[in-house]
Amino acid sequence: MSLGMILRRGVIAAGAFLLAAPALAQRAPEPIRIGAVLSVTGPASFLGDPEDKTLRLYVNRINQAGGVNGRPLQLIIYDDAGDANRARTFATRLVEDDRVVAMVGGTTTGTTLAMRPVFEDARIPFISLAGGIEIIDPVQPFTFKTPHTDRMACEKIFADIRARGLTRVGMISGTDGFGQSMRGQCVRVAGAAGITIVAEESYGPRDSDMTPQLTRLRNAQGIEAVVNPGFGQGPAIVTRGYHQLGIRLPLYQSHGVASREFINLATPAAAEGVRLPAAALLIAEQLPTSDPQHQVVLDYKAAFEREFNQPVSTFGGHAYDGLMILVEAMRRANSTDGTRLRDAIRATRGFVGTGGIVNMSATDHMGLDLSAFRMVEIRNGDWALLGN
Repeated sequence: MSLGMILRRGVIAAGAFLLAAPALAQRAPEPIRIGAVLSVTGPASFLGDPEDKTLRLYVNRINQAGGVNGRPLQLIIYDDAGDANRARTFATRLVEDDRVVAMVGGTTTGTTLAMRPVFEDARIPFISLAGGIEIIDPVQPFTFKTPHTDRMACEKIFADIRARGLTRVGMISGTDGFGQSMRGQCVRVAGAAGITIVAEESYGPRDSDMTPQLTRLRNAQGIEAVVNPGFGQGPAIVTRGYHQLGIRLPLYQSHGVASREFINLATPAAAEGVRLPAAALLIAEQLPTSDPQHQVVLDYKAAFEREFNQPVSTFGGHAYDGLMILVEAMRRANSTDGTRLRDAIRATRGFVGTGGIVNMSATDHMGLDLSAFRMVEIRNGDWALLGN
């Protein structure tokens, strides 16, 4: 129980006992219960930890400002440690025991897909923070997401490869849910993008050395660039091995590594020159003041880094966007009824978040287009917006 809830209950008890001050006996507004199942620990903790911190920070801020429609938010968070079965168990608990009215969470594609049927069956809006396109394609009535999709990442990467005059790529993909999903999307859109996939390799989430796979890619004929669909520690290991083997071809990573931790794990020397699509949050200070996202990302970055004394990541930004989209929908709907809230979320238009400008609809439960992605390159151990 939070300190605020304890204090409110103390006031209610005192008012009921004293009788002479009946105003004190008025019941505090019923809190709005919001659920979150995140991978705060485990292999995806570099995603889940900033999500957890962001939700706690901004729920507190919203409550200090008066809550939503006069009611405080009560955030109920469970840590699935990246395990899909645990995630589904916690989702069931949120629905049946905690009686949440909405869910902001689902750190990975795998945990999100495990939880989705629970919230769909309960007709409770679920805003995922994971990347896989299958989360919202085909559209599910009560499921939404805030990050850019893996299909968008493939399209953005391939466009940059073509802009460099290259067309033939090799891929080394993670076998986790996100890696498999993005690999499939890259294969699907390669032809339309004018890209030929010459050779493919893969690695498991627990693999600690990708030298054999990278050696085969290095020796493959005709490869002009390498794309690594994956997240977690795998892409950092790939990047280190790529550098150690002296491979000089351009290396592209996914938006699933868009955090300072990736550069640290890969080492700045190995990561030098790596490119990836990412949200504007990574290069907040490099945005022109005329950019609609400029002030939003600067404000979030300042608030997060001041509160937690650690670098901001796009993953925390996904949680910020999800929470704020939900809160705005609650205010517009003036209701926590599942269907009304669902309708208000998908009526979101012109929401300026850390991930882009969101315009949802009944057929688009993400609301971002390709312009929301920025291509960045790692230079001297930091992010640089391409074109700058």
